[in-house]
Amino acid sequence: MAENISEKSFESFDWLDIKGPSEAQLEDIAKKFDLEFFPVKDSVEHGHLPKVEKIKNFNFIILRAYTANEYDNNSSVEELSNKVAFFYNEKQLITIHRTPFPFLENIFKSDLKCTSVYELLIRIFKEIVLTYSAPSQWQTDQIDEVEKTIFLKQQNKISLEDLYFQKAETRITKKLLILTQNVINKVHVPEENSSALEDVKDNLVKLILAYEEAMEDAINLMNTFLSVTAQKNNDVVKLLTVFSAFFLPLTFLVGVYGMNFKFMPELEWKYGYLYAILFMFVMCVFIYIWFKKKNII
Repeated sequence: MAENISEKSFESFDWLDIKGPSEAQLEDIAKKFDLEFFPVKDSVEHGHLPKVEKIKNFNFIILRAYTANEYDNNSSVEELSNKVAFFYNEKQLITIHRTPFPFLENIFKSDLKCTSVYELLIRIFKEIVLTYSAPSQWQTDQIDEVEKTIFLKQQNKISLEDLYFQKAETRITKKLLILTQNVINKVHVPEENSSALEDVKDNLVKLILAYEEAMEDAINLMNTFLSVTAQKNNDVVKLLTVFSAFFLPLTFLVGVYGMNFKFMPELEWKYGYLYAILFMFVMCVFIYIWFKKKNII
């Protein structure tokens, strides 16, 4: 047996786990278990979202586990997650995936005693759902940190790009969880396994609510950041406008009396310079009083 293919036998069924298979290996699997080749090929292709189908004597499920790192900036399903494909019936479980998953390896190496294929299937479902748990806490912590930075007036330490990716990650992850919930709701298991499946569904609901809250917080935070930034820019523009209002008439006077014409009134005044300075001062006081009256400053 190839190194990327592992097989384990239980009391009533067998589990075949295939990691990063070649096309030839996929063809062999399809022939050996009488499966259609294209669904088997879909199990390792990029971009498929969670889904469930019935294929001949097997049920076919695709789920996606969260695999991105905490500080990665991701904005697509493929960057955030990787998929696991399941083909199963009462006697056989086949899992196919392109990348290794530690939780699959741990389950495979453990001494887990499963009385039915559904018990193992639900255990794997639970581990896949749990991969979304830690990232939900990451999102909450990052949002709290950004919120603290904004309200401590340290906007220069915040990147709008990071806020965008944070919003995109929470939005995409929430959609993945909703699709996963739709798939698991369609899975039928025997009565003795229904309680374990309900536990997985409950965890999904909690995570969906957590990501929905994180997404709303991320959107509100981005709007707050943009509002605070706009207010800061408005304050700068207001300050520059006030300075311009003071210096524009002064600049006009200086420009007029700075012209080097021979015949100009007031040029021969003994106290002309003093009068000009006093006039400028009075003009500044007038502008200041007017701005105060209008609550501009």
